[in-house]
Amino acid sequence: MTNLKLFRSSFLDFIADPFYESEENSVRYIPDGLLVVEAGIIKDFDYYNTLKDKYQGFPLTHHPDLLIMPGFIDTHIHFPQTEMIASYGKQLLDWLNQYTFPTERKFSSREYAQKIAAFFLDELLKNGTTTALVFATVFPQSVEAFFEEAYQRNLRMISGKVMMDRHAPDYLKDTPETSYQETKQLIQTWHKKGRLLYAITPRFAITSSPEQLKLAAKLLTEFPDVYLQTHLSENLKEIEFVAELFPEAQHYLGVYDQAGLVGDRSIFAHSIHLSDDEFKRLSQAKSAIAFCPTSNLFLGSGLFKLHQAKSKIHPINVGLGSDIGAGTSFSLLQTAKVAYKVAQLQSQTLSAFQALFLATLGGSKALKLDHKIGNFEIGKEADFIVINCNATPLMRLKNQQILSNQTRLEIAEKVFTLIILGDDRAIQATYIMGEMAYTKK
Repeated sequence: MTNLKLFRSSFLDFIADPFYESEENSVRYIPDGLLVVEAGIIKDFDYYNTLKDKYQGFPLTHHPDLLIMPGFIDTHIHFPQTEMIASYGKQLLDWLNQYTFPTERKFSSREYAQKIAAFFLDELLKNGTTTALVFATVFPQSVEAFFEEAYQRNLRMISGKVMMDRHAPDYLKDTPETSYQETKQLIQTWHKKGRLLYAITPRFAITSSPEQLKLAAKLLTEFPDVYLQTHLSENLKEIEFVAELFPEAQHYLGVYDQAGLVGDRSIFAHSIHLSDDEFKRLSQAKSAIAFCPTSNLFLGSGLFKLHQAKSKIHPINVGLGSDIGAGTSFSLLQTAKVAYKVAQLQSQTLSAFQALFLATLGGSKALKLDHKIGNFEIGKEADFIVINCNATPLMRLKNQQILSNQTRLEIAEKVFTLIILGDDRAIQATYIMGEMAYTKK
């Protein structure tokens, strides 16, 4: 017990899904708590007064007047699109051709990919994101560069090489066979190296031939503990094109289903325009959805039906995705703010606790990592963030009316303000396996 680290502060996490359980049964708020970390793993967690005598004499980091939460989990983001964030004015298919594909061409250079990967990961940590499901590019060296940078930072990250053999510029195309061989090699090298995990990554149905999708499914059977990530039903013209390319499929999800890609480790980004049958099938397969509100509005794609995805009849695990670079912020606080607005536009509600659940335990459930990360349960990895709910003058002014942080209702008000007004300025520090990886200067 010589290497114990103790952290004292207010703590907020989730022990159940607030879409289905009451706040009393799903939200855990401790106004003065103690988190005990040993070798990067949570050893103990409770009220400070309950544990203080047990751990006297060990080094204590105290964050008074701040809030500690589990690290945020981003379930859909493109690291090569970091530099093309805020590219003006196109809908999905034109936007890909005009901005995305030329930008991704640069990632044939391992050195260039390494430079952007380092910037990208630093930006995630600055925004309180400790785990992400990440698209690389078609070039294997872009995946290697990303994993190398993530490995050096000891991060729990998931990524994969884009598979794309048609309807793209020649300089970005692979073939079914090369995508299979390169992906297999990358899985064997990087999957489960340190805290890294691999995701088989066909970009979307338009850019993958049936042969390529079938080989992606073959990889899933050969490596059953890797993930499958792709895009689904983001844009109406995209959906029309998919229907032309796959006339035998019942619907867009059916394209992936007939190839064998719809399973309990499959994460589908966007999923805006799904039919009832598609929602049911995702629920039945225990697949997950990455809800990407900032990019959905930026590209004019539509409003995700979160209330239907989280229905009690056909429940689906949902996480938040920043979807950089169509997404407009690395901050999952900003992403949650727009998710709230998307719900409002459909006469639905999204509470502050539900939004933060999606960014933490909900994201870990979507990624089948809730046994490792997502809350402060003993035995989990100690990835957490220190939040200043009064990080700006406006936030301080707004929070003056809340007299204390003692009750769940008071913290609900404060974290709703955090979601609406907060961004990277609210992240005071980010810890990875109990070690400080970022601190606000």
